[in-house]
Amino acid sequence: MMTQTITARIQAAEEELRQAMLASDIAALSRLLDPELIFTNHMGWTFTREDDLDAHRSGLLKIHGLDLSEWNIAVREACAVVSVQARITGSYNGVPANGTFRFMRTWAPDAEQSQWRVIAASSVMVV
Repeated sequence: MMTQTITARIQAAEEELRQAMLASDIAALSRLLDPELIFTNHMGWTFTREDDLDAHRSGLLKIHGLDLSEWNIAVREACAVVSVQARITGSYNGVPANGTFRFMRTWAPDAEQSQWRVIAASSVMVV
């Protein structure tokens, strides 16, 4: 079934994204994040793909641990929505930044590269 195939591709892309975030792998992040990405964090601040890449590139954001659980994936013809809980350990601007968050990511295929990319994302803190 097509939905199962897309679900498997999204799960693989999510793992690739997790690994790229842990390694601050700019090339992989560039492949996985859409150029027009809109990300709203748990503080309500909005970021672009370039903002995210710059935070990794400069060392401003360092992720040391990223454990994912409680997955929900909804697949439609032209997109997939992922809700996942993430336990993150790391630092932001040299200050420890640890916590549990729930991320909602919308993935859509990039016709030119046959690559699924995150086009929108948001996070909330789990308390």
